[in-house]
Amino acid sequence: MNRNSSIQDAFQHCENIARSHYENFPVASFFLPKHLRPYIAAVYAFSRIADDFADEGTLPAQARLDKLDDWQRQLDKCYEGKTSHPVFIALAEVTRRKNMPKQLLTDLLTAFKMDVTTNRYATFDDLSYYCKHSANPVGRIVLHLFDDASERNMLLSDSICTALQLANFWQDISVDLHKGRIYVPLEDMHRFGYTEEEFFSRCRDERFISLMKFEVERTRGIFNAGRPLLTEATRKLRFELLLTWNGGVTILNKIENQNYDVFGNRPAIGTLDKLSILMKSFFRRTV
Repeated sequence: MNRNSSIQDAFQHCENIARSHYENFPVASFFLPKHLRPYIAAVYAFSRIADDFADEGTLPAQARLDKLDDWQRQLDKCYEGKTSHPVFIALAEVTRRKNMPKQLLTDLLTAFKMDVTTNRYATFDDLSYYCKHSANPVGRIVLHLFDDASERNMLLSDSICTALQLANFWQDISVDLHKGRIYVPLEDMHRFGYTEEEFFSRCRDERFISLMKFEVERTRGIFNAGRPLLTEATRKLRFELLLTWNGGVTILNKIENQNYDVFGNRPAIGTLDKLSILMKSFFRRTV
């Protein structure tokens, strides 16, 4: 097998992984330029496998961390040009063509390790640190793929990605409780006189409503901090950014519209919501 065939097979392997998983947000989206979809799939496959390592609940925590450490070693070899794994063969081609900093991919692995070791966040700064590693690298990677990774664009992207991660936390509060995880900062719970025990008993009273209103409004502010990127990014990326922005803000609107009842009714984005997001994004409008 020649080198070009090997690379092509590696990208196909990554695309198969991407297509086999359902996500809240488009993977190798139809709206992205066709030549970039395999690159997105390669990054996704790298992250998906690492995420699976972190969430293998039947394994002890140390065994999962060992798998993530091995994935880091393979990433190191990828950047040294010494890889034989199909995901890293594809990823090596992406990083070579797009000058992708290894630190962005390493940051993602740091977040996956935190998923194994951490199920509470004492402060919002602690939660922001997690988002800095779990969400922000994704936006920066996309900017690199579009050759649009200026310092300003990356900082604006960080705001949008952090806000999107937070919106998903608030959307999935009930889901995460089943995993024993609370992403609402403990300092915020204490501020509103709300306890972990009440969280797990799904006590939805005025204190909880006030707490969630505070989190939603703060998240809106972070979205707005990144809003200039919607018009300043390269034109080829703006539609995808609008889809992402409108999807995240729609989640916040749904939480607010159901009076913050995230325990009894997960605020999912339905078909009509998706059509609305698509149309607003097409006409360059925000929710």
